[in-house]
Amino acid sequence: MKILVAADMEGITGVTCWDHVDPAHAEYSRFRGIMTDDVNAAVKGAFEGGATDVIVADGHAMGTNILVEKLDSRARLNAGNGSPFAMVSGIEAGDVDGVIFTGYHARAGSAEAILAHTWSSRRIANLWLNDTLQGEYGLNAAVCGHFGAPVVMITGDQTACAQATELLGDLETVIVKQANGFSSAECLPPAVTHKKIEETANRAVERLKEGKAPKPYTVSLPVRVTVEFLQPEMAERAVRLPNAVRLDGRTVTFMCPDMVSAYMEFRAAVALA
Repeated sequence: MKILVAADMEGITGVTCWDHVDPAHAEYSRFRGIMTDDVNAAVKGAFEGGATDVIVADGHAMGTNILVEKLDSRARLNAGNGSPFAMVSGIEAGDVDGVIFTGYHARAGSAEAILAHTWSSRRIANLWLNDTLQGEYGLNAAVCGHFGAPVVMITGDQTACAQATELLGDLETVIVKQANGFSSAECLPPAVTHKKIEETANRAVERLKEGKAPKPYTVSLPVRVTVEFLQPEMAERAVRLPNAVRLDGRTVTFMCPDMVSAYMEFRAAVALA
């Protein structure tokens, strides 16, 4: 059984502000170590639950956050942000049985959610797939669903976990902090969260083996992607995509035949913006 651990950083243990996840800040080195430990706890639990192969995707910023020298030696790491599938790099092999999201955050505009945003805090106000408002958890889950892999677990604050459960079904969750603002939370210490993550990953993979995990998240085809940007000039640039249509000052939409195409065109639109 092959498991993909897809890791972001804003939702990891202890993170409450941008300084913690910014490579230019002194605090970053400490929190990339904690991110690695969060991931290792998920990897360990996945193997305990019956996984035979675990790959990790480093999905924050440039994809160079996880300390490979401290990564569980049984896992393999997809690092860097140049891969076509970015935050879920490795899913394209088509042989992943289940996905664990670690360190995820709520979608843009959410209340009581640490560093809530969707893909780019500097460009995107909202994202829809067809008529469903999405966060990164939904966008990435839909890509995983295209390849037949369900998301079986997520870690993050209470709002991220609640939003993912509402969209994706009865997946396992680990609330590592109770957010009470955009950059404030009641945080559990690593000694507590890592044990919770390990135990929950074990249970999530066991449920997957027993056929009791959520089904893969899929969206109806063709996929209509709608992006509301923060500024009109961003929409002006994004609408240069061949099949993009501008709906209003800040919103662009385009149709795609499948979720892979939708993911690629979404990333292209954000890059243009």
